[in-house]
Amino acid sequence: MNMERKLINWMGLLGIISLISYVLAVIISPMAYPGYNWMEQAVSDLSADNAPSKALWDQLSALYSSCGLVSVTCVSVFVADNRVASRLFRTGIYLFAVMNWVSGMGYRMFPLVDAGKEIASFQEVMHIVVTALVVILSITSLVVLIIAGFRQSEVRTLCRWAAIALAMMMIGAIGTGIAPPQYFGIVERCSVFAATGFNGILGWYLFRGFE
Repeated sequence: MNMERKLINWMGLLGIISLISYVLAVIISPMAYPGYNWMEQAVSDLSADNAPSKALWDQLSALYSSCGLVSVTCVSVFVADNRVASRLFRTGIYLFAVMNWVSGMGYRMFPLVDAGKEIASFQEVMHIVVTALVVILSITSLVVLIIAGFRQSEVRTLCRWAAIALAMMMIGAIGTGIAPPQYFGIVERCSVFAATGFNGILGWYLFRGFE
């Protein structure tokens, strides 16, 4: 491993910090939400405007969005400047970065107002629209990365991680529609941890200079 890392490589560690921040928020925030059932309820219920866990969630996840966005943006810059692997591979990275920006900005603009409430208002509908865009961009970017991995051996290991993330995402996307209500939270977490986890992996690859 090349130990002479540049500043942009160190920025990859922010992706790992982002993942840790998110995991802590998901695990600890329910303690401030009486009656919250993680097997039934979505993660977004913890950060809803009227959720009793909102303050604790904001504290624990403070590093999640900002660190994740900086890391994935630096990943995009690095693969572009160094022409890592193929154009197809780099396109997958760019799409994944766009997904992170849509997620980071979209959920701040249209937060879920009432936890566990039926979707009715414009803001709540837009929250669902943002979620749909995030899912579409996530799946598209991961599929592109998987295809790139089949074609180029130097990024095959990373693309295997993309395949694992895609499998988790599909379990979440399909499972939330067919799973019994009492297990909605379980399958939904497959999706949310897939994207955040893969962002952390990309951060680690950036730290290593994509060696």
